[in-house]
Amino acid sequence: MNAFTTRPEILGTFGVVASTHWIASSVGMSILEKGGNAFDAAVATGFVLQVVEPHLVGPGGDMPALVYSRRKDKVEVICAQGPAPAGATIERYTSEGLSLIPGDGLLATVIPGSFDGWMLMLRDYGSMSVRDVLEPAIYYAERGHPVLPRVVDTIAGVADLFEREWPTSHQTWMPGGKMPTAHSNVRNPVLAETWKRIIAEAEAKRGRENQIEAARDAFYRGFVAEAIGVYLETAEVMDSSGSRHKGVLTADDMAGWSATIEEPLTYDYHDWTVAKTGPWGQGPVFLQTLSILKGFDIAGMDPVGADFVHTVTEAMKLAFADREVYYGDPKFADVPIEHLLSDTYAAARRKLISPQASLDLCAGVVPGFERQHDLVMEMLSKDSQTGAVYEPTMAHLSQKRGDTVHIDVIDREGNFVSVTPSGGWLQSSPTIPGLGFCLNSRAQMFWLQPGLPTSLAPGKRPRTTLTPSLALHEGRPTLSFGTPGGDQQEQWQLSFFLRHVHHGLNLQAAIDGPLFHTAHFPASFYPRTREPGSLIAEANFAADVLNALRARGHRLTVADEWTVGRLTAARRDADGLLRAAATPRLMQAYAVGR
Repeated sequence: MNAFTTRPEILGTFGVVASTHWIASSVGMSILEKGGNAFDAAVATGFVLQVVEPHLVGPGGDMPALVYSRRKDKVEVICAQGPAPAGATIERYTSEGLSLIPGDGLLATVIPGSFDGWMLMLRDYGSMSVRDVLEPAIYYAERGHPVLPRVVDTIAGVADLFEREWPTSHQTWMPGGKMPTAHSNVRNPVLAETWKRIIAEAEAKRGRENQIEAARDAFYRGFVAEAIGVYLETAEVMDSSGSRHKGVLTADDMAGWSATIEEPLTYDYHDWTVAKTGPWGQGPVFLQTLSILKGFDIAGMDPVGADFVHTVTEAMKLAFADREVYYGDPKFADVPIEHLLSDTYAAARRKLISPQASLDLCAGVVPGFERQHDLVMEMLSKDSQTGAVYEPTMAHLSQKRGDTVHIDVIDREGNFVSVTPSGGWLQSSPTIPGLGFCLNSRAQMFWLQPGLPTSLAPGKRPRTTLTPSLALHEGRPTLSFGTPGGDQQEQWQLSFFLRHVHHGLNLQAAIDGPLFHTAHFPASFYPRTREPGSLIAEANFAADVLNALRARGHRLTVADEWTVGRLTAARRDADGLLRAAATPRLMQAYAVGR
């Protein structure tokens, strides 16, 4: 593969930050310059992204993070994925005539998790104050920022809905009834005031940790939760089902929840160990796919050739099929993850990959789980619609442009953060009066059929698609990476990782290589459609490669050049040299460092 890159790989020894927006990356680096560590920088970057990419992430969203702390000398997961509210029962939803949870509106809302996750990261790993990490976001919310064209496009796409049905969102994003224009200075003063009040309540306490706890209380047990609860008591809003519905989230739901720190799930792949979230997210798909690919000579394949694309795609189809049958919140479901990652199981799955593209959704049968396998497959055969679907904010092949966000940070001490915040998009649900942000739509990932690992239940985490990555080389924390993109996140990350590990491409070259993904399996997002045998590949691939993939039976869609994926990555070499890179796609992600 030609190692041409669109940008240089960033090199340094002091610190590196990569994110999906140049302003956010610069803010993260400024925190490092002020003496903050990787965790302080990630928190500040995350809050700024809520301002500058509001169509992709908001304060009412969620986030999982993979972190490595030199002090603790271990990789951990921060789970800030809020669960379903107490009133979120299958009976409640089906009684309103629903067979799927809508992709927007109030019924799709779970407890907003990201704020508590950020505060937990700041308290347990960071060194700075609540004010330090919130002030940059307050600046851009209050003073304004050059609004992205894709934000404008998103607002334009829902402007009629806002005007007719969601007046608070209309006031927030079209003040005075006027549409913003690309690169104009857009503000969110109400959100700025919300964060200022959180700082004021935090600083009524003495001591950094006490202030962080006060900020958490202000959000989950104070004025923020009260405003959300009051609004939801009476609000009944239009959603994608075509009807108006009330939400089920209450202030009491928020008061009783907090983010948690968990052990990661890991898999050894050659001389690398990859850490991901547990099966409450889709992270194990990445690990399962590696277990299948371990039996192939990936290093001997052209990383932009048909053999590589075909083999990786077919392995992903198998892993994603297992996701549908077995993954879910392990607090509610028995997930046979050790079996799914075993060498014996991988060997059996590997044999299913043939020279021709599979058109079948082929989940493996795990001993003791036969009934569950049959129940899920029967449900999917009845309910899964055919037709391509993407996360509601996907950048390409979708009417609403954009996706999620991602952040990678490594500081000079060797602390790592890989985090993929999302949810609370401006198009998710109406803006909460007096707060300047809306709630999330993550509950759409639940099924309304009982007896499944992903069946809706109170207190249960939805099987999120958010999946940051952290990898160790020969036992040494080395690589942080991730991407927005819903069900495509694992797929784009996998191409990057394999090209970096097996073909020696630096971070930027591995990111710049042409990308591909499949929508062969049921999507995680409403209306949960699938496209059997599909393969979406960038036009950056050579014509003979695309023709060879068609000849193998892939139902190929060729996307425009430079339109697939939004990867970022950071690396620390054994000698302390730091590296970082970010995709040129969409022309907004940037890596900075020195």
